[in-house]
Amino acid sequence: MQHHPAAGLSTLAELDALVVDCRACPRLVAWREEAARTKRRAFFDQEYWARPVPGFGPPDAPLVLVGLAPAAHGANRTGRIFTGDPSGDLLYATLHELGLASLPHSVGPGDGLLLRGVRITDPVRCCPPENRPTPAERDTCRPWIARELTLLRPTLRAVVALGGFAWQAVLPALTAAGWEVPRPRPAFGHGAHALLPATDGGPPLHLYGCFHVSPRNTYTGRLTPLMLRTLLTTAAHTAGLTTS
Repeated sequence: MQHHPAAGLSTLAELDALVVDCRACPRLVAWREEAARTKRRAFFDQEYWARPVPGFGPPDAPLVLVGLAPAAHGANRTGRIFTGDPSGDLLYATLHELGLASLPHSVGPGDGLLLRGVRITDPVRCCPPENRPTPAERDTCRPWIARELTLLRPTLRAVVALGGFAWQAVLPALTAAGWEVPRPRPAFGHGAHALLPATDGGPPLHLYGCFHVSPRNTYTGRLTPLMLRTLLTTAAHTAGLTTS
């Protein structure tokens, strides 16, 4: 197997700096750059990020939230995960209510936002057409999140998968990072919970499922702010974090 550039990295700062130069998936590269050229009318005067989006949050976070992929006119525009669209607006507002984010909104790098004990990442780092990465693109991108989770292992105690895609994508990444996924594989659902033992005898990992914070779910009431707050509170407490 060809050596992946993420494999030898020893810090999350190195990983975040390197992933932004990835051009491994031609379809995603073309799409992210096309979105930056055409833009949306509301953002016509803005320069888009149009590169892979790194994770966001401290390198010693005990809690990780995993999404799907950047939005074409959200994180692909701003350069920060879950930033610049309704999904991120709800997520960061909820984290702020819980005392896990310093601000109730995320504008982009340089806005002063800090996360406490939480890191947010995606299994696919570039925006895909129709928000649908192919299985091959998901698998090509996996070494980045696998290395990210490996580097977080000393402190990581809980992961929240935001949506079924995140749940399925993170399971093999957690295996690669040193946790044992139960057999049969746990099924996704809102409030789903699985305990993954560490293969080296270290602390186990708690995996939680949560409906994605997309407008499709939140505007229809499938996921309410209370549901999100309740689940994130449970995951945070499991990870050893205090909440407001």
